[in-house]
Amino acid sequence: MKWEVPLCRPALREEALEALQEAYRSGWLTVGPRTAELQKAFCEYTGAAHAVPVSSCSAGLHLACLAAGFGPGEEVIAPSLTFTSTVSAIVHAGGTPRFADIAGPTEPWLSAASVEAAMTPRTRGIVTMSYGGHAGDTPAIAALARERGLVLIEDVAHAAGSRHRGRHLGTFGDAGSFSFSASKNLGIGEGGMVVTDDPQLAERIGRQSWHGLGSQPWMRHHQAAPRYELGVLGFNYRFDDPRAALVHSCLRHLDKDNRRRGEIDAFYREAFAGSQLQPTAPPGPEDVSSHCLFTVALDPAVDRDRFRSGLAERGVQTTVHYPLLHRSGALAQDGVQLPTSEGYARSCVTLPLFPQMESWQPELVVQASMDVAGHLTGNRAAAA
Repeated sequence: MKWEVPLCRPALREEALEALQEAYRSGWLTVGPRTAELQKAFCEYTGAAHAVPVSSCSAGLHLACLAAGFGPGEEVIAPSLTFTSTVSAIVHAGGTPRFADIAGPTEPWLSAASVEAAMTPRTRGIVTMSYGGHAGDTPAIAALARERGLVLIEDVAHAAGSRHRGRHLGTFGDAGSFSFSASKNLGIGEGGMVVTDDPQLAERIGRQSWHGLGSQPWMRHHQAAPRYELGVLGFNYRFDDPRAALVHSCLRHLDKDNRRRGEIDAFYREAFAGSQLQPTAPPGPEDVSSHCLFTVALDPAVDRDRFRSGLAERGVQTTVHYPLLHRSGALAQDGVQLPTSEGYARSCVTLPLFPQMESWQPELVVQASMDVAGHLTGNRAAAA
């Protein structure tokens, strides 16, 4: 299908492509000097003491949960309104997810009050997800984790460039995992980065990202007689130099790109004010957001499937973030009641947002959205 306005459209600058070509021409194609440079740049940008490159944000979450020691019989509180890897990482590490509700009808991030209410004597940790790049209740949840002696892992796939009071999201807990997948703010295809201030956690995550071996190829390249030292069993979750070159180039432009996202976000908010499309709550006065997503909750009178189909007919792509995990397949749990999450999940729609949008594209999204919503409800004022 041809989209006039796709949901996102990854676009790499010429300098990024040149950096990629240079990396390939260097002959160093696995973890190497460019990966080390990216790690240093990521620490400087986020303020974290350590940055460990991995093959995906999902891999980073898995390794963080393993390094935290989540095991059988231990509960880890997490949102149901999130991508599967936020919670499947807990299960893969051996823990049991315990779902908590979101903060409000237009605040689709984990609620600190709901987290506290979900705690039991078996609670070992918390995994948050910064929905759309919003800080949400992260500071309050971090304070709660410290007070109760719990491990806090942040899924910050959406939050590259998001800060609260100048502190980058992903650094409030014990570890934070970022995403470089195509739709994200540092989208280059695939990849991720785990940040932490804990040197032992960083060492465990780094070791297990490459089969549990004690040294990466770049380290062994400089040793006269390198040896394989298998300390623990691990995984092939490595990153590589060509992708590191791409991400490093994109990181230099991240704040500029996020400001453009913010301009589009503000345009949408003004246009939808008082309409049948209620945007997710904006960042607070002490927050800087990545604006990874623009989501709205539809008025109950607007049928979501028909709304999305109507926008598709006009060339506007949409999606839903997210189906609830406690109602989904292998992660489903009977008896879990999350009324606010369930209400939001029934009505939410994600509209196109990416920094390369041309001026007419957000205008088309608004006009199509208002026309379709008005048509579905007979509201001529909305469609006008």
